[in-house]
Amino acid sequence: MQRSRLAATLVAAATVAGAAAVVAATAHAQTGTSTGLDNNWYAAAPYLMPQSNNPPDPVTVMNATGQKAFQLAFILAPKSGGCSPTWDGTTPVSSDTTVGDAINRIRGNGGDVSVSVGGYGGTKLGQTCGTVDATAAAYQQVVAKYNLKAIDFDLEEPEYEDTAAIANELGAAKKLQADNPGLFVSVTMPGTAAGTGWFGTQLLDQAKSIGFSPNDFSIMPFDGGFTGGGASQVSALEAFHGLLQSHLGWDSDTAYSHEGFSGMNGKSDSSEFFNVSDFQTVYDYATSHHLGRFTFWAVNRDRQCTTTTDNSVCSNVQQNDWDFTKFTTRFAGATPPQTTPPTSPTSPTSPTSNPPGTCSAPEWQKTQVYTGGTVVAHNSHKWTAKWWTQGEEPGTTGQWGVWTDNGGC
Repeated sequence: MQRSRLAATLVAAATVAGAAAVVAATAHAQTGTSTGLDNNWYAAAPYLMPQSNNPPDPVTVMNATGQKAFQLAFILAPKSGGCSPTWDGTTPVSSDTTVGDAINRIRGNGGDVSVSVGGYGGTKLGQTCGTVDATAAAYQQVVAKYNLKAIDFDLEEPEYEDTAAIANELGAAKKLQADNPGLFVSVTMPGTAAGTGWFGTQLLDQAKSIGFSPNDFSIMPFDGGFTGGGASQVSALEAFHGLLQSHLGWDSDTAYSHEGFSGMNGKSDSSEFFNVSDFQTVYDYATSHHLGRFTFWAVNRDRQCTTTTDNSVCSNVQQNDWDFTKFTTRFAGATPPQTTPPTSPTSPTSPTSNPPGTCSAPEWQKTQVYTGGTVVAHNSHKWTAKWWTQGEEPGTTGQWGVWTDNGGC
């Protein structure tokens, strides 16, 4: 199997569509009712193809694992050409009901979705829409249709090597972020042993040049050079951490908290094997370094092969159903990662200036839980939390140095 995630020979949406039919009469009109989840859930949403690759019933997966969010894939340009969003290049978003019904089932069970645009195969909207505004308008249709609180830009071949197309994608992502306050935006790109390749570093430079900071930059450390399993993936993530620092000017903590892992469970297309133990290795690294995202391709494959070895529908490694999804559930429940984008990638460590006078922020409380971006007052200074914290006093080093000093009040 080539890693054309769209070369889905099993267009078997019956599991999702059939189950959705029970509630379709009332649920379809409720697609826009989501109030969203905490950002740490969107940062821990595994990929799921809802229309192909023998999709499992997402509610079954949720009930078995505690998972609340899924990364639905992929939005593409129409195979016939044009600048309108479609699922897999075939189903117009404007007339979709199948994916919408699946989203309703997920939301009805207490969860939510992010939608991923791009992927490995097919033609991307950044290639066909021609301008940043046109690309953004196409994606805005998706955000509005499904009332999205999160979106993922999976920037891969062949678009990855097209400078104009990448400029359209990143410009569109920045515009969506501005036009939809609070929208969780992730950018996913290929990984190498050096973190990412030349086109990946060009992508980082382009983001910096336009002042775009997503919630997270993730690499996919698989399909070439990762025969060392989880250890080789951790090495790549550490290298990518260095690239985020050198290309975006971020300090170490900022780089870690806006870095993500997007793995592949089981056998990869280049015959690398990532077992449950390898995911444990990467998970330990991700949580100990407070990485901002932990996801994988894909829930469709998160089951042991029985009657087939088709890599699109099973993992080809020893496992129980949904073993890999349980890692994303754990990641969402761990100390939540930093999710607020830096104000500017060109000056990420510049302190926020505050007018002199009495602190307007609430006083820090030892028993209070604070999340990333929360501002408090303590000892006549304002402080901003870098990520989730409780009991760590501003002005003390603590275990992780969670508080940024914004200066005196």
